[in-house]
Amino acid sequence: MSLNRRDLLKTGVFAGAAVALPTARFVGADTAARMPESKLPKPFSLPFKQAPIAVPYRKDATCEYYKMDMMGGYAEIIPGFKSYVMGYNGIVPGPTIKARKGIQTVVRHCNQLDAVHPVLGYTPWTSVHLHGSGSLPQYDGYASDIAMPPGGVREDGTVCTNGEYKDYHYPNYQKARTLWYHDHGVHHTAENAYHGLVAQYHLHDAEEQTLGIPTSIYDPTMNGGLGGWKGEYDVALTVGDLMFQSDGNLLFSLDNQSGHWGDVIHVNGVPWPVMRVKRRKYRFRVLAASISRSFKFSLNDPTTAQKSYGTQYSYQIIGTDGGLMPAPVTVKSHRQLSGERYEIVVDFGAIFKGKAKGSRVVLNNTSPKNNLNYTNTHQVMAFEVVDDAYDTSVTRGNGNAVPAKLSAINDIMNLTPAMSVATRRLRLERSGGAWTINGTTWDKIIQSNYQFVEAAPTVGTVETWIIENSSGGWFHPLHIHLVDFKILSRNGQPPMPHERGPKDVVYTGENETVTLLVRFDSLGKYMVHCHNLVHEDHDMMTQFEVVGPAGEKGDDPMYAAVARDMEFEATDVL
Repeated sequence: MSLNRRDLLKTGVFAGAAVALPTARFVGADTAARMPESKLPKPFSLPFKQAPIAVPYRKDATCEYYKMDMMGGYAEIIPGFKSYVMGYNGIVPGPTIKARKGIQTVVRHCNQLDAVHPVLGYTPWTSVHLHGSGSLPQYDGYASDIAMPPGGVREDGTVCTNGEYKDYHYPNYQKARTLWYHDHGVHHTAENAYHGLVAQYHLHDAEEQTLGIPTSIYDPTMNGGLGGWKGEYDVALTVGDLMFQSDGNLLFSLDNQSGHWGDVIHVNGVPWPVMRVKRRKYRFRVLAASISRSFKFSLNDPTTAQKSYGTQYSYQIIGTDGGLMPAPVTVKSHRQLSGERYEIVVDFGAIFKGKAKGSRVVLNNTSPKNNLNYTNTHQVMAFEVVDDAYDTSVTRGNGNAVPAKLSAINDIMNLTPAMSVATRRLRLERSGGAWTINGTTWDKIIQSNYQFVEAAPTVGTVETWIIENSSGGWFHPLHIHLVDFKILSRNGQPPMPHERGPKDVVYTGENETVTLLVRFDSLGKYMVHCHNLVHEDHDMMTQFEVVGPAGEKGDDPMYAAVARDMEFEATDVL
C-alpha cells in the first residue's frame, strides 16, 4: 500500500514503538492519551492485517536488491482520524524483507521525509539498523552515520536540497532468524521509530525449512521472476503501544526521560485486532516494537470482567533473537522487552478442540513491574477460529509439527565459560541525571571524534560480559550490536526457560546482574545501548571495537560508506 506525502490513507497497518510521556501520568489512570477513550476502538473490533512482503528491485545469482523510500504522510489508525506517520516505501509498518542464507541483500534507503516534522518540529535524519545482523560497521546503522531529508540542514550548515540515500549491504550468512530493521538516527531514534520506521526481516535456511514447522518457502517464479514467498501459517506480529492527541496525531515528548507507556496496544498498526485462524499450528514471529513498555504475554479464554483472565493455554517457544532454540520450550507466558523477538507456535487445533466456530482466545499482557498500565493495556489481540480446510505440506511451508530437537548446530548455545578469554563489566546506572553505561554516554563518543571504546575484544574470541543494573525502579533491555550471546545466569540463577536460545537483547531488571557469553566474529566498532529508546536518545549508548590479533582495525562506521545526495541516485546503478 503506497503512502504519498501528505495524502490520507485508510490503512490498518501501522508499525512503531511508543515513546516518552508528554505529561506526568499515573499508573492505573483510565487513559493516558488526550484523545477521549470513547473515541478509541473497542478491543477486538478491527481485523488483523499483515505487512506486505517486499519484492526486490532486481536480483542476480548472489544478491537481491531493494529500494526503500522513507516518506511521510497520513494514515487512519484510529477510525475517523488522521495520524501523521513515516514509512518505508510509504508503508507502515514497513514491508517485510525475506532473505535466504547465502544470498546477500542490498537495500537502498532514500530519505524523502519532510525537512521538518509537521507535528514535532524536528529534522528527521535517519540511519537504518538491521537488528540481529552481523553487518559490517558501515552498514550497521551507526547512530551518527545519518542521511538527511530534502531541505534538511547538515552539520556544516549547508542545505541538503534533494535528500540523501545510502546502500546497505547485508551478508545473510547467519542461521535462520527473525530480524528487524528500524531507524537508528542519533537523538531521534524514538521519534522516527514511533512514527513508523520499523519493519521485520526474516532470514531462512535449509535446516529451518525441513523441520516440518510452519515456515515460508521461496518461489523464484513469483512477481514476474523476481521471486516471492509462500507461507500462510508463518505470521509476523509487531507489537507496540501508542498515544493520540485529540486531532488524531501521535503524542510525543522527550521531556520525561524515564520512558513512555501508551494506552493503545497495536499489532501491525491495528489497535487490538482480531485474527481468524484455522484449527492447526501457527508460527508467530513476535517483535516487541514499543519504546519503553515491556510485556508478559499469555493466551487466555476471553472474560467479561475487567482485567481478569480466563483459562490459560500453553504454547511453544521455538526461537529467540538469534534464531531457533536447540529444543522447543513449552510455556504459559513469557516476558518480552523492546527489541526482543520470540518465535512461538500456537496449536489452535488443541485450544479450540470441541469448541464452536467463532470461539475466541485472547493474547493478554499481564505486564512486568515498572510499566504504566491503563484501561486496556492488558489486552493485545484475539484469535477467532474458523472451520476452513488447511494444508500441511512441508514442501509448501505448511508443516504442522514441532520436532523435539530444532537447531542441530548452534555455535552460540555450545559456548562454555571455559572458552572465555576475558571478563568485562557494564554498569547500567543514572549518574548526574544522565543514563550511562560504565559512566559513559554517546556524547562522550562524539566528543572523542568516535575514537573512545568501552572494550576492544579480539576477533574470533569469546568473552564473559557481566551486566549490572544497580538502580532501583528501572529495567533496561540492553542490546549489543553485531553479536549473538548466550545468557549464563541471572543473579546467579539459570536464565528463564524462554531465554535459553541465542540472544542480542537482554532484560536487566532493577538490582539485577546478568552474565553473558559473547563471541566476536567481525572487525570494527559497534554500539551497545539500552533499547528503551527514550534512554537511548538521552545518550545511554557506548561502543566497543573488535580488533585483529595484531590490532588490525575494521572499516570505519562513519566514513567507509557515507550517504550521498539524491541528485546522484538516478545514475547510481543499484
